[in-house]
Amino acid sequence: MRTRAQGFTVIEIIFVALLLGAASVIFFVQKHDIQVQSRDNQRKTAINAMYYDLKKVFYPANGYYPSTINSKNLTAIDPSLFKDPNGITLGTAGSDYTYTPTDCTDNQCSAFSLQATLENQADYVKTNTDS
Repeated sequence: MRTRAQGFTVIEIIFVALLLGAASVIFFVQKHDIQVQSRDNQRKTAINAMYYDLKKVFYPANGYYPSTINSKNLTAIDPSLFKDPNGITLGTAGSDYTYTPTDCTDNQCSAFSLQATLENQADYVKTNTDS
């Protein structure tokens, strides 16, 4: 009487290894996409916070928009929002955030534009509508 050896064949082991490899690739691609989307959402949140602080807090109190923005003149938002997900502060070279004041006289401006450079979408821009 002949007994059959128990175990996996080489084909079965290769198939399982390929299946695990494909699952790993899919996992890491999805993880990367989720991280990119999260960073883009952080950028949008920061731009929205700056925009609404300028429109609802700074402008009503002062009657103009500043020529530069930072945590000293926009005190109603978390100072960490002035740093992009890479840790670069707004107004510094290489920052994902841009503040562009317009129609300025003596550092008092009547309009502005805020922009975030996104990784997976077109740039996110908020511009004030009153002049």
